[in-house]
Amino acid sequence: MLTVLMMTAALQAPSAGQDLRPDLGWMSGAWLSCEGGREVQETWTEPRHDLMLGMSLTVRGGRAGWELSRVAPVDPTPAAPLAYFALPENQAPTTFPVIESGSTRVVFEQAADDDFPKRVIYERDGDVLSARIEGVLDGQERTIQWRFHKAELNARCPAQQGG
Repeated sequence: MLTVLMMTAALQAPSAGQDLRPDLGWMSGAWLSCEGGREVQETWTEPRHDLMLGMSLTVRGGRAGWELSRVAPVDPTPAAPLAYFALPENQAPTTFPVIESGSTRVVFEQAADDDFPKRVIYERDGDVLSARIEGVLDGQERTIQWRFHKAELNARCPAQQGG
């Protein structure tokens, strides 16, 4: 049994040389998604001393929702990996440590197996920032994704101009 637990931990651990304190400056800025009948504006600050602050505002069906986020070290030790701390409207905060990173991609994953989402993934390609959440919801694998375009701060989707 101990061998199985050790093998499982080794498979879940980041590979050697994996940067768990990546520079995520490529995520910073204002981003806008106008897909799926929803308007989503996401904004990230430039990283400063291992801290980035983010916020998102979603408008859909005459209702607005929000989420506050930060990327910061998991604990105050100098070598602590970074994590995504999510605070969605009317929900408890959740911590997603970095498990994988590259020059334009980062994957955050929480330890709890029974919560959705399990993973938060950001990837940038030019002026497009893709965000995706993954996990199991009601016993089924589920993925929700957004495709953001670089935007001016407080930009609006064309259909949402009046609201």
